[in-house]
Amino acid sequence: MNFLYLRSLTTLIAVFLAVSTADALSAEAKIDIDKDVDASKLIPISLSGFTGEVQVVLKFDLEVAGFTTVSPETAQFNISGSNNGQLEGRVTDRINKATLLSVRYTDANLRTQAHAFADEVVQKLTGKPGIARTKIAFKGERSNKSEIYVADYDGANAIAVTSDGVIVAAPCWVPGRRMLYYTSYKSGFPDIYSHDLPSRERKVIAKHPGLNTSAAVSPDGKRVAMILSKDGNPEVYVCDATGGNEKRLTNTRADESSPCWSPDGNTICVVSSKDGIPSLYLVSANGGEMRRLRTTGVPRATEPEWSPDGKWIIFTAMWREFAICKVPAQGGTAEVLTTGEDPSWAPNSRTVIFSRRVKGRRVLSLLDVQTKRVKDVAENSGSYSQPSWAK
Repeated sequence: MNFLYLRSLTTLIAVFLAVSTADALSAEAKIDIDKDVDASKLIPISLSGFTGEVQVVLKFDLEVAGFTTVSPETAQFNISGSNNGQLEGRVTDRINKATLLSVRYTDANLRTQAHAFADEVVQKLTGKPGIARTKIAFKGERSNKSEIYVADYDGANAIAVTSDGVIVAAPCWVPGRRMLYYTSYKSGFPDIYSHDLPSRERKVIAKHPGLNTSAAVSPDGKRVAMILSKDGNPEVYVCDATGGNEKRLTNTRADESSPCWSPDGNTICVVSSKDGIPSLYLVSANGGEMRRLRTTGVPRATEPEWSPDGKWIIFTAMWREFAICKVPAQGGTAEVLTTGEDPSWAPNSRTVIFSRRVKGRRVLSLLDVQTKRVKDVAENSGSYSQPSWAK
């Protein structure tokens, strides 16, 4: 068996052992995680007239967006309507009785209409686009087999897009397209594939001896950052969208992992243990020296992702509990948000999807960063992790 493959396999085993033994890091101080929702930042609304699935979907969508449902007498905004065959909805300012929004939907099914109405409510009341009609991809495991799935952002309508029956990992969307990159052991080795969802066409992007994983597509969709171990240690490389013109960006004796792009496509944030513990580093997408990103108060930083607005980097801290944290994109004091791992930003730069461990399996949850409210996505059998939000 190829030496580089053995080395990469050893690296993977070490990573899994680090994950499974994270709770045993008793020498580290325990993160004090605030599990309480910041109620002062919630916008009080009432919902009336809606029934069944429409009422459930609207409540979920709006609570994820930072609203809280209260009685009509105490709400800031009253949201009313009906869903007898088609959805009709209105938004009224309770104080001055002004109608802020009045809409009717005739296309699509009621669930889709509910998502569309929720997005219009969010846009009208916050000035920011809603996310209720966005998509996610994730890794799903059942009976010791894993596949890549795509679903609505709330976990509904999940569909398997692979049927390899082997280890798959690290799905990543191409911005603005229904296309994924991910790692699969379909050939018996960890290779990176691109997968066009409408045509179902799948192509090999990286198939070198050793590890090929952690594909991250640039904001313009023209380049891919990834981790390859073909030259020894796992290092960051960049190639074009079809796998050509590979360029090595890092050269350390440590292992690198989890590259992500800045929104302008000029910089890559990556995890490296070059100074002894996993930390975040910045490197030019064209190559150059790595610069450590300060995450003051939260060491052992992994799994970074840049917010679409460029202001924040979300990441996982490996302490006694895995924790979702954020830090200014230029570095600084990190804030612990909740327990969990595998964070991915929504297009609104406010909501994050992540995985958390519940009774021996992983579930996907949504975090409203401003209020720290956490809501689980739709329940499905199996274990779900490594979510990626389409942008």
